[in-house]
Amino acid sequence: MNSTKIKSTLLEAIGKAGKVVRAAFGKEQRITKKGTFNLVTEVDKASEKAALSVILKRFPEHSILAEESPEVKGSGGCWIIDPIDGTTNFAHGFPLVSISIAFERNGLLEMGAVLDPTRNELFFAERGKGALLNGRRIGVSRVKKLVDALVVTGFPYDRKKNPGDYLAMLGAFLTKVQCIRRTGSAALDLCYVAAGRFDGYYEMKLNPWDKAAGMLIAEEAGGRLTDFSGDPLTLTSAQNLVTNGFVHGQMLSTLSPFRNLK
Repeated sequence: MNSTKIKSTLLEAIGKAGKVVRAAFGKEQRITKKGTFNLVTEVDKASEKAALSVILKRFPEHSILAEESPEVKGSGGCWIIDPIDGTTNFAHGFPLVSISIAFERNGLLEMGAVLDPTRNELFFAERGKGALLNGRRIGVSRVKKLVDALVVTGFPYDRKKNPGDYLAMLGAFLTKVQCIRRTGSAALDLCYVAAGRFDGYYEMKLNPWDKAAGMLIAEEAGGRLTDFSGDPLTLTSAQNLVTNGFVHGQMLSTLSPFRNLK
């Protein structure tokens, strides 16, 4: 399969979706709920439709795993799409949102892009070719001590049922790191680790579309990706830890009491 065609399709699809999100940002939205804390707007669906219109025109036989549409089983590769990562931010007019699209084939992530339409920042990676931000090579930070690290996290949608574990994780890091952030977009969190803006990231229960593109971008930027036990991170891992590599062991140690959480 022609990787040039995959790349051009991915970039056109994410650009088209980005225009939809950018045009609607800051405007009143019609909002529904998939759960107590899980919002969806009409723009999520419009963004996804825009991306799919490009992808399916060129690769109608491919599989599709997208947040707002039924899964489509096909052959030749799979497109993994989050039309707005950070929908709650988007619904409130808070400018930390992204579109995430990855291409996977034979169980291997081959290409991924994350676009922040409010900042015009496009993160991109192709396996074996490094990670880019707006066409320029990026790499993870060189921070070596957790006490000097800026760490980012997020909270799963089931936090109302079991807030204690997530608060305990937060508390475990609070006195060990320089500071903690929570942006509301897992895709951007992963890209910010890739770009050296964050030194480490942990979160429970991400969906494949939340992290697929960001995982590849972080990996290609030199990051280390595992679960809380140190096993390689996968799209189905319930636990997610991504760091610059230097602070990975220290973060694993801090997360050791939570290794059995699912």
